[in-house]
Amino acid sequence: MKMIITLISTLFCVAYLSAQTHYYDVSRTFYENGYTYQCDVQRSKRVRLYNKDNELTYTKWVFKDTGKEPPFPYDIDDTKDDTWTKRKCYSIVNNAFSAEEKQRTRGEELDICIYIDSNTGKVIEVDFTFLATNSFATIPISVYRKIEIGLKENIWFTTTAEGKKMNYLVRTWRQKIGATLLPD
Repeated sequence: MKMIITLISTLFCVAYLSAQTHYYDVSRTFYENGYTYQCDVQRSKRVRLYNKDNELTYTKWVFKDTGKEPPFPYDIDDTKDDTWTKRKCYSIVNNAFSAEEKQRTRGEELDICIYIDSNTGKVIEVDFTFLATNSFATIPISVYRKIEIGLKENIWFTTTAEGKKMNYLVRTWRQKIGATLLPD
């Protein structure tokens, strides 16, 4: 009897896993409700997903006046310190996922990159990176679009004189969905 119950449970698990659609297994363009996203899949099966209108996704980070990259390690004080943006970014990302999607992606990390206008401090572009084989590949474009819009509408920075010298500013982080930041 235990064997039959185990076999039936296993079959349900296999059916559940095979029912998940991996949207981002090959490079392609997605045309959705008035917006277009590009999915670039590398040989390593690493996916970069971004709004097709993005101009900075593959643009080098350079000084405006010289066109040269800053020396590594990057030690540019490009924004004034704040106490709210990181926590708000986490909240926006978490709130875009349904309870079922949070459960499905549990334990995995999503890489998020925001590109910031160096003059205004506003978020102007967003992209996402994950493996084509993990659970983030089963999340529909509409969720990533919701995150992009939320970050663009609700996040901004105060740029410094040094930051204004750059062609753009960038912030990246890895986030487990559902995770919250502990107080500093």
